[in-house]
Amino acid sequence: GVSQPGGNNPRALERAKQLGIDGYAGRAFPTIFWDLFGQQGHPIRTTISDMGPLMLSRLMGLTDAQEGALNIAFKLADKEGLALLDLKDLRALLKDLGDRGKELTTEYGNLAAPTIGAIQRRLVVLEEQGGNNFFGEPALDIHDLMRTTPAGKGYMNVLAADKLINSPQLYATVLLWMMSELFERMPEVGDPEKPRMVFFFDEAHLLFSEAPAGLVQKIEQTVKLIRSKGIGIYFVTQNPLDVPESVLAQMGNRVQHALRAYTPREAKA
Repeated sequence: GVSQPGGNNPRALERAKQLGIDGYAGRAFPTIFWDLFGQQGHPIRTTISDMGPLMLSRLMGLTDAQEGALNIAFKLADKEGLALLDLKDLRALLKDLGDRGKELTTEYGNLAAPTIGAIQRRLVVLEEQGGNNFFGEPALDIHDLMRTTPAGKGYMNVLAADKLINSPQLYATVLLWMMSELFERMPEVGDPEKPRMVFFFDEAHLLFSEAPAGLVQKIEQTVKLIRSKGIGIYFVTQNPLDVPESVLAQMGNRVQHALRAYTPREAKA
């Protein structure tokens, strides 16, 4: 809708007249469409290296032993100059790690085959949800989301998520990566008059309903500190309970419309 001018709906025209808006007319706004699967917009990708072992571990819900093995894999890749671009690269590296377990034990510690196997199984789940579409090159530059037209207008960026939300683990991965990129790469700007960029997460219950603990923790941190980097975040939902209390506690502003609280718990939220 925002990319095309609206029609001259009689009701809209009448309302504009009541409000005293002269010369009311619909207009289009610069819009970029994104789609992880590359079907309804530009594809979004990042590399396994950019994601890093800590974020991957949190998203896959790895145990401490499994997270340690994944950290060793990344260290080995860095030491031996191995590129980690997609899930196939990571799976091949983990297989090599398992084969060389005894050889690497003295330098990195014990690498049990069942531990490596457990990580591989988690990667298979991620692949089945479409992870191969997300991990690879060319990686998205987060500044591409902040482009302006020659006239200085900012672009509306729309992420097609109708298919993506059916893969909750992958959905969480994409959102966590985008938030982390913004948090880590944007400079501190204090409290600017206008934000550099604003995120709107519609249907927020889909974001939190099956979100791993690592994602929720990262959201808490991001919501708390990212405003000083000129980034605004809004969670859009019909029920305040859809957003965890730990996240709500970090929100600077709360905009509520037609809010209905049916229970004491909802009223408190």
